[in-house]
Amino acid sequence: MTQDDLLTRAQAWLAEDPDPETREELAALLDRGATDELAARFGGTLQFGTAGLRGELGAGPMRMNRSVVIRAAAGLAAHLKAKGRTGGLVVIGYDARYKSADFARDTAAVMTGAGLRAALLPRPLPTPVLAYAIRHLGAVAGVEVTASHNPPRDNGYKVYLGDGSQIVPPADAEIAAEIDAVRSLHDVPRPDDGWEVLGDEVLEAYLARTDAVLTQGSPRTARTVYTAMHGVGKDVLTAAFARAGFPPPTLVAEQADPDPAFPTVAFPNPEEPGAMDLAFEAARAVDPDLVIANDPDADRCAVAVPAPDAEGGWRMLRGDEVGALLAAHLVHKGATGVFAESIVSSSLLGRIAEAAGVGYEETLTGFKWIARVDGLRYGYEEALGYCVDPEGVRDKDGITAALLVTELASELKEQGRTLTDLLDDLAVAHGLHATDQLSVRVEDLGVIANAMAALRERPPASLAGLTVVSAEDLTKGTESLPPTDGLRYHLEGAHKARVIVRPSGTEPKLKCYLEVVVPVGDASELAAARATGAEVLAAIKRDLAEAAGL
Repeated sequence: MTQDDLLTRAQAWLAEDPDPETREELAALLDRGATDELAARFGGTLQFGTAGLRGELGAGPMRMNRSVVIRAAAGLAAHLKAKGRTGGLVVIGYDARYKSADFARDTAAVMTGAGLRAALLPRPLPTPVLAYAIRHLGAVAGVEVTASHNPPRDNGYKVYLGDGSQIVPPADAEIAAEIDAVRSLHDVPRPDDGWEVLGDEVLEAYLARTDAVLTQGSPRTARTVYTAMHGVGKDVLTAAFARAGFPPPTLVAEQADPDPAFPTVAFPNPEEPGAMDLAFEAARAVDPDLVIANDPDADRCAVAVPAPDAEGGWRMLRGDEVGALLAAHLVHKGATGVFAESIVSSSLLGRIAEAAGVGYEETLTGFKWIARVDGLRYGYEEALGYCVDPEGVRDKDGITAALLVTELASELKEQGRTLTDLLDDLAVAHGLHATDQLSVRVEDLGVIANAMAALRERPPASLAGLTVVSAEDLTKGTESLPPTDGLRYHLEGAHKARVIVRPSGTEPKLKCYLEVVVPVGDASELAAARATGAEVLAAIKRDLAEAAGL
């Protein structure tokens, strides 16, 4: 793009931008002649995919703003009408991030102007409430305005269809084509009213549904410390806990209320270093049985347990550990149906399902795939996402997952046992499934492309001294999986090591998922097995980073 083309495009964008804040921002860039910054914002467009949209807030087509959202809403509306959904209901939810309420109202206006019915949730609420509302209200689609656990400067736009699941191909490409067909915002009708703002009835229905995940008469004694991570989870989680009869969680006061600046954390993600420090500080003061955290839109659930040997006395459970604990609990409760997980999650779930005689399925990464498994009873992903009530919410749900893990902790507490004890039992029964992740956050997305290219052109012959016995390029698909941008390696030896490498779908990260399975004869071998697992994982991580040029 020439400089003249760049300036022409920016001025045309400015002329139709409905937001005074981004108009002022863009006008200042034009006045300064900030060519590099303008090129970063106008060198392309945010791509609408199976995660919808996600990006940094700001003016221009490569940023999240009202102009981009209006175009996205118009594309979704055109797609729905092309599928014969004219007059159907679109329900819209939003979190408490900067601009979320504006983006939600713009979406409602566009849907109304397009001849669809629109209903806004009454205030910022957890994403699973929106996913529930779609099915509960018989909507043809849903939109959640959220960037989940991304940094404060980001926002996003997640689209669900009428089955309550996030979009998958080819719907994403069809919607993207309709977005591209929007020539001017002046062509998009946006009335000032005509949509419905829902009351608390939908939230009450969701809360009533949360009771379904618990066993009537089960113990409810476990005490918790809870952090909402500056997001929207607090009121809904505490209401769900009160309904269930659990002790009221001790709140991490500094992180309890929504704050789009996320002032106490570098990244509002319980998995990030330091994010749980305040929660552990609160736990040391009150000595609970568990620490529970939601991410800012409360679709993820993190769990920490007392660990006298750990620094600070608490240990975050890995998502794979919580996934296995919830599966074991559901088996104990007599759950039937299919247990599902994504390919990046621990193979332990398959072992648990096989031993219990329940179905098992592996999917591509993301709940958009897990939620579509026929006969799904339980699904999880290692990134702290758990679907424990698929009839209610066909997506990950950090509220119901928190209820279920607290019920499990309560049952174990009545027996004088802990979640850690149950993890030991699972390791003895099925082998120690040790998992880790090599995750590299980048400023330049070219680093990720170069790493993937390096691994494709020069696949490692061995990792941690173990021969790579199979190397699959998942872009070609497999017998059971559609194509995706990823690589999967299986390593030789008794430890059944496995590595999967893929670019993140929602963040500028390259993610490498590692698993080592160490056989365990009895409980006396657990300490040695853990040491072996940690040693092999560390060596795989080191060798993989070198092979990828990271």
